[in-house]
Amino acid sequence: MGPASAGAATADTALRAQGLSFSRGGRRVFEGVGFELHAGQLLQVLGANGSGKTSLLRVLGGLLPADEGELCWGGEPVRSGEPEFLQAVAYLGHANGIDADLSAAENLRFAARMAGVDDSPARVTDALRAMGLDPASRAPVRTLSQGQRRRVALARLALLRRTLWLLDEPVSSLDAASGERFFAQLADHLRQGGMAVVATHELLPGASQTLQLQG
Repeated sequence: MGPASAGAATADTALRAQGLSFSRGGRRVFEGVGFELHAGQLLQVLGANGSGKTSLLRVLGGLLPADEGELCWGGEPVRSGEPEFLQAVAYLGHANGIDADLSAAENLRFAARMAGVDDSPARVTDALRAMGLDPASRAPVRTLSQGQRRRVALARLALLRRTLWLLDEPVSSLDAASGERFFAQLADHLRQGGMAVVATHELLPGASQTLQLQG
């Protein structure tokens, strides 16, 4: 994977959250969340189902508004729909966000074109190979297993070159070998100055910080 370029961070860029709170249907999902994440760092977000992990990721990605608190990127407050911040973020939720009518390779090429990055066959092939998807690269996604579909979504991360990864249970549906491939990809992203916030039920290798949500 090449260096982060879309929405690339400067040396002092950080994601900073202070006093974030969020409610749904009159119920407080989480409150008082704060952290600061710098280049090369991984924040793991732990908590039981319903503790607010997914909601927090969506708030951090600008997909949901916080009730209270402040979110800053590179020292500047993040505003809803701000292009510079959105171009720095890759969000992967429980849904894979891929088109079942396209092949794995076609999904990656489409995502790269939409992001304005190199969609050459060589880059697409490298991204799929890194996730062990060479044999299935031309098959329609609808014919793939749930684990293979998840790997297509994870392979897309290698193409988009976004600085900040927001990932919700990224290894769900993956076997042990595929999980190891993803962790290698994540480690490479961090070594190159990327950042990641990962919601998970399990402790992650190489995590710089841990945030425990109580629910």
